[in-house]
Amino acid sequence: MTDKNVPSTSLVETVAGFTAGVISTLCLHPLDLIKTRLQVDRVSPSRLGSSFRVIREIYRTEGGITAFYRGLTPNLVGNSTSWAVYFLFYGKIKDTIRNTRTFDKDGLGASEYFLASGAAVTEMLGSTGLLTAILTNPIWVIKTRMLSTGSRTPGAYPSFVSGARQILTSEGVAGFYRGLVPALFGVSHGAFQFMAYEQLKAYRSKSTWARNAPASATPGGGADRELGNLDLLIISSLSKVFAGCITYPYQVLRTRLQAYDAALVYRGVWDATRKIWHNEGVGGFYKGLGPNLLRVLPNTWVTFLVYENTRRYLPKLSVGDG
Repeated sequence: MTDKNVPSTSLVETVAGFTAGVISTLCLHPLDLIKTRLQVDRVSPSRLGSSFRVIREIYRTEGGITAFYRGLTPNLVGNSTSWAVYFLFYGKIKDTIRNTRTFDKDGLGASEYFLASGAAVTEMLGSTGLLTAILTNPIWVIKTRMLSTGSRTPGAYPSFVSGARQILTSEGVAGFYRGLVPALFGVSHGAFQFMAYEQLKAYRSKSTWARNAPASATPGGGADRELGNLDLLIISSLSKVFAGCITYPYQVLRTRLQAYDAALVYRGVWDATRKIWHNEGVGGFYKGLGPNLLRVLPNTWVTFLVYENTRRYLPKLSVGDG
C-alpha cells in the first residue's frame, strides 16, 4: 500500500463536514423553522410555551407535517456548504499551527484551538474564501424568509429560486446581503465552540488513556486513543451550550435584518439592537432560545458524530480498497 491509497486530509475534512451538514439539516429542520418564527416575532413576549403555540399554528393553518419542512432547500445547501468549507479550513489551520511548533506537536492549547476555529471562519470570509461568503449569505436570507412565513402567506416565496428572483427584482444585489454584519459575529460562536470542544476532547482522551493504561506506560506512547460516540455526544453538547449562551443574540439580530420587512422596520444593526432593547428588553435578544437549544444539541450530536466517524472511516475505506 502507498500513500496514493489514502485520501488527502483536505478531502477527508471536506467530505466529513459536508456529510455532517446534510444529515443534521435533514433531521432537525423543523426546529430551525420554529426558532426562526420566534426570532422574527416582534409582538409576543418571550416566555415558556411559545414554541408549542407556534407548532400548533403551523400544523393547523399551514398544511400539517409537511409545513415544518418549508425552506428545506436553502437550509440544506447553506449548511452542507458551510460545514464542508469550515472543517476544510479548520483542519488546514490546525495542521499549520502544529507544523510551526518546535515541541509537543500532537496537542494544541486552548488559545491555539480558539485561534484555529476563529481563523477558519475568518478564512472562509476572507480573500481565499470570498466565493463562499458571496454564496452563503444570499442562501441564509432566502432561508430566513421562507422559514419565517407559511407558504400560504401573501407574498411568501413559493420556492428557493422564486425567492432569489424576487429579491433581485425588488431589492437588487444588496438584498442578498441583509444581516451580513451580525452574521460576521458568528465567528466568535465557532471559535468558542471549537476551543471548548477540542479541549474537552483532549482532556477526555487523556483521562480515558490514564485510566486504562498499564502503570509503566507513558502518556506519549501507545496507539491513538479514540473516543467513543457517547464521549463525543457529551463533549459536543457541553461545547455547544457554552458557545450558544454567549453568542445567541447575534442570531436574533441577523434573523430580524433578513426578514421580509426588515428594510421598513430597521435602519441597520445598531437601530435593530436599540429597538429590540427598548421594546422587548433583554428577553427579546433570546427569543427562540428554547427550540434553538433543542435544535442545536441534536444538530451538534449528528454533525460531530457524522464528522468524526466519517473522518475515521474514509482512510480505512481507501486502505481496504487498496
